[in-house]
Amino acid sequence: MVGAAAQVAGPGRAQRGDVRTAVLLLLLGEPMHGYQIMQAMSDRTGGAWRPSPAAIYPTIAQLEGGGLVTTREEGGRRLVALTSEGRAQLEERSARLGDPFADFADAPDRPDLRDLLHQLHAVVRQIEVGGDATQLEAAANVLVQARRSLYLILAGEAEDVGE
Repeated sequence: MVGAAAQVAGPGRAQRGDVRTAVLLLLLGEPMHGYQIMQAMSDRTGGAWRPSPAAIYPTIAQLEGGGLVTTREEGGRRLVALTSEGRAQLEERSARLGDPFADFADAPDRPDLRDLLHQLHAVVRQIEVGGDATQLEAAANVLVQARRSLYLILAGEAEDVGE
């Protein structure tokens, strides 16, 4: 049950086999660069699954070593293409491999916490670089309170704060 494994691994995470299968499935359509693969995975899951370069590039190397994909330099980037052996493996094992994107498609819309965290980081950096002592102190207090509030959410004791 490959799809269920993605849920067990946590929101936005999938197991190694799921990443391999996802890369192969995406390459069925056309050759892609690593960044395009990462973007396509994010797009197919509505941003819920955003693999990092540390997940994608070793997977590509492993697939290449197994003869399932080939890579070639194109414009300073490595273009990854599915081999006939990779295509055959997908066809032969499609029932067993499952669709690693299926669980994400059925998942309810979720807030994009990573993007919100990046936005928070950006404003904290602005305060850190250009803020005065009062602003720095106020920002530190907000961050301490945010951390406490998040722990309360995990403990199931959070009040509904809304927006």
